[in-house]
Amino acid sequence: MTKINPQRIYGNFVSGVALDVHTLSSTYMGVNEYGHEVYDTARSEVGDLLYRLKYRSDRDAGNEIARVAAAYIAGSKAKFDVLVPVPPSGVRALQPVIYVANAIAAAVPLPVADCVTTTRATEQLKGVTDRDRRKELLAGLHAIDASKTEGRNILLFDDLFRSGSTLNAITDLLMGEGKAASVRVLTITKTRSNS
Repeated sequence: MTKINPQRIYGNFVSGVALDVHTLSSTYMGVNEYGHEVYDTARSEVGDLLYRLKYRSDRDAGNEIARVAAAYIAGSKAKFDVLVPVPPSGVRALQPVIYVANAIAAAVPLPVADCVTTTRATEQLKGVTDRDRRKELLAGLHAIDASKTEGRNILLFDDLFRSGSTLNAITDLLMGEGKAASVRVLTITKTRSNS
């Protein structure tokens, strides 16, 4: 069984948890022949599974993440009416958040509401460290179908927690226009720093 080390995450939601940190250590090794920086990275068990899912489209890794996440939230199921995945920020053949959200929901069981959508293309936020720039990029980025969230207790799901900007923006949307009763957050991993 995959080992997890749940980490509390904070934002404008009722509560939040990441199953573990993403990386345990990362050592700069230099620049490769293509001019890219190279790092020797040690990941947590669930961080390694997420890496395999995102960058190798490894469905077995995604299924294991879902199994561990479903086992983790099973005892709290009464707090959620619906699981809402954060919409993808880029195009991939296999969308990790959507894939794992559907697998978690099937295991718990819990309905999935694909009710948050993006309104435009934008750059991925993981490379944006300036908080004001992140806020600018998130302004008006998401729309919601409130018919799926009004009066409901939401489990908002994402793959990686860094600064919380995206999760906070979507929580505001869910609680405002979406008229949700509450929002709790689950992510697969979190970064070691929140910048």
